[in-house]
Amino acid sequence: MKKNAPIALFGILMLCVSFVSCGSQKMALDVSEEEKAMFNSADEEPVEISDDKTEYEIIIIEPGFYTWLNSIARPEGYYSQTFLETRNAVMVMNWNNRVVQPQLWNPNLYELPIDYDPSIDYGYEVNYKLYNYFIYFQRKYNQRLGPFIPRI
Repeated sequence: MKKNAPIALFGILMLCVSFVSCGSQKMALDVSEEEKAMFNSADEEPVEISDDKTEYEIIIIEPGFYTWLNSIARPEGYYSQTFLETRNAVMVMNWNNRVVQPQLWNPNLYELPIDYDPSIDYGYEVNYKLYNYFIYFQRKYNQRLGPFIPRI
């Protein structure tokens, strides 16, 4: 019986480690008071997302987004276009999955699908503003549209 004691202890230890490591890790977002004020802003100025070189355009009418984009978001040029396109592809896919599942996700948040094709070059400005809208949306409504934490 004593010969099996180290094996039993090792088994119990591994079981405890697996419970700890398999636990869901949902980190709380660190949202500043300034950012919270922007989320509650009555500013309803629409943000037009377009690129002079392309025919693509998105108009976002979300209270507070315009102010947030111009004061809190990282400036244009901070991210590469490849980074933005990669993140946008993941977040659009998750967004569209939620649009078609109103029984699981708040239909007031996910009303319309986004027609975004990763193989199309929408230009930097479209990708930049779409990415920042996703960050704003996730932070304001405490949502996750991908495996990454929506940081600024």
